[in-house]
Amino acid sequence: MLFLFFPIVIIMLYAFNPSNVQSWPLSGLSTKWFSSTWHNAEMRQALWLSVRAGLIATGIAMVLGSMAAFAVHRFRFFGREAISLFLVLPIALPGIITGMALNSFISFNGISFSLLTIIIGHATFCIVTVYNNVLARLRRTQSSLMEASMDLGADGWQTFRFVTLPMIATALVAGGLLAFALSFDEIVVTTFTAGAQNTLPIWIFAHIRNGQQLPQVNVVVLFVILISVIPVALAQRLTRDTGVLRRPAGAPASAASPGSAGGGVSGPAPGPATEPAL
Repeated sequence: MLFLFFPIVIIMLYAFNPSNVQSWPLSGLSTKWFSSTWHNAEMRQALWLSVRAGLIATGIAMVLGSMAAFAVHRFRFFGREAISLFLVLPIALPGIITGMALNSFISFNGISFSLLTIIIGHATFCIVTVYNNVLARLRRTQSSLMEASMDLGADGWQTFRFVTLPMIATALVAGGLLAFALSFDEIVVTTFTAGAQNTLPIWIFAHIRNGQQLPQVNVVVLFVILISVIPVALAQRLTRDTGVLRRPAGAPASAASPGSAGGGVSGPAPGPATEPAL
């Protein structure tokens, strides 16, 4: 782990290098490159393009990934396992293969390379993260809760809104955060679907060999690392607690069943003085 993360730390330190020559040890620490980087119009345009593509691709992934997870979890039909395989393939295959396939499809159909083609390329692998998160959460939840909601008179939309959605909310948000992190720093698939446009990773790759702009590249890389780490850390925190129902604050530990931490339903403690649980 030290071997993997030590070079990343060095790159982050180079963002504060007062010289435009990368040498070690640093002659000092300075933030003078931050201002010039922020006022770089080309960089800001690339940043805005990456943010737009990431947000829209994440929104599409959250909708389609959730729908696919519900379909695979609730229904038994011919080709069910094949659908799961097809959903995972875009992230399992090397990115260059996915990028070449998308590029061929776009060119064959005469579609112009634009923000739309970038979004389509990113959505293909962003769907997988949402699908896996939501499907895993659905498998850990109790179907009896939704059945009880319908028995009490709720229709399908009310059951989804008041029972199902709260149970999968953290998994859905965590999948969306991971999808945005993947989309924001994706370069391989983007290279084949962006055409002449520059997302932030493409801008970094294009200017890393230019010595005059290398200090600005280091600053951008610092912020890309931070923007990528924050969603992943939040996603990990959100998925840490996978319980469906939580024990009320102040309630004795014996009032929760042993399986409640792993998706079980809290129940009353045994004994003559207990009252029926709702």
